[in-house]
Amino acid sequence: MNVMIFAAGFGTRMQPLTHRLPKALVQVAGRPLIDHALAQARAVKPDRIVVNGHHHVDQLKTYLAQDPDVIFCEESKYPLETGGGLRAALPHLGPEPVMTFNSDAVWQGPKAADMLTAAWNPMKMDVLLLLVHPERVSGAPGGWRLRKDAEGRLSYDATDGFAYTGAAIYQTGSLLSIEDDVFSLRKLWEQKMAVGRVFGTVYPGHWADVGTVEGIALAEAMLEQHKTL
Repeated sequence: MNVMIFAAGFGTRMQPLTHRLPKALVQVAGRPLIDHALAQARAVKPDRIVVNGHHHVDQLKTYLAQDPDVIFCEESKYPLETGGGLRAALPHLGPEPVMTFNSDAVWQGPKAADMLTAAWNPMKMDVLLLLVHPERVSGAPGGWRLRKDAEGRLSYDATDGFAYTGAAIYQTGSLLSIEDDVFSLRKLWEQKMAVGRVFGTVYPGHWADVGTVEGIALAEAMLEQHKTL
């Protein structure tokens, strides 16, 4: 299974650090965020990993040039968001299901890729999202939640449920029918939730959203506190 890592955002919430570098190169626990994401991606032993970029693109491109298994996909005009970015990368990823990671997250516990691979069932799933209980989250991953039924199917919940970790597996064929150039993968979720093909599996470790400057210290504290996992 090939892997896509999303790293094309402006990192607005990470300012002022992102005035001078892309968010994916912001360091957490002595390593750039992109290295944390690559460590997760390589657990699935993909044939190829695609990373997209836009903001301070030359810095990220230069940094990734040292990795022969990484293909860099530049979004030159503007960021395409997660849905548009994944669709633009499909010529590199191929037609098979794709595992995706956000680049602004840090994990402590089992490899996210292993959790997703173990739960993936393409016969009944178009989307599989890796979730985490809010009590195991450091940082602020947003106000919306996802509720899981007895079979694992997901729906939105305004106030209660699991947080989304930014790691997932997608059947990508339906992306080709979406007319927008720039769109979030949540648009695909909504389509597939309507037909009961969005599922979730729960991560048993700890997860940090590193979207803000404050999130760096929170992520480092999480890694230190739970380093025996």
